[in-house]
Amino acid sequence: MNYEVYRNTTLGNTLQECLDEMIQTNQITERLANRVLKEFDKSINQALASRVKTRYTFKGTLSTYRFCDNVWTLLFRQIEFKESQQDKIVAKNVKFVACDGKKDSAANLD
Repeated sequence: MNYEVYRNTTLGNTLQECLDEMIQTNQITERLANRVLKEFDKSINQALASRVKTRYTFKGTLSTYRFCDNVWTLLFRQIEFKESQQDKIVAKNVKFVACDGKKDSAANLD
């Protein structure tokens, strides 16, 4: 399954703005724009799964958690991140959203 969470990134928002502009000027159809967004979802999920090798450890106070529609949401307070030999990065509040990363064979672009 390809989640749409990366559409709210700078890259995803910019893509959506460009597609909206192209729809308004009749350069592409809305259906084609939706296919482009689905391909973006698929590609960004694959790229992050296969290309990102950096690993962090973190420690903090879990203040809230919930599991709904197969998505975990975790809210931490006073959390510290550390990459192997690097200095710690401390944050006051952090929200994690975790989705099932297993591939769904039924996912397609139609």
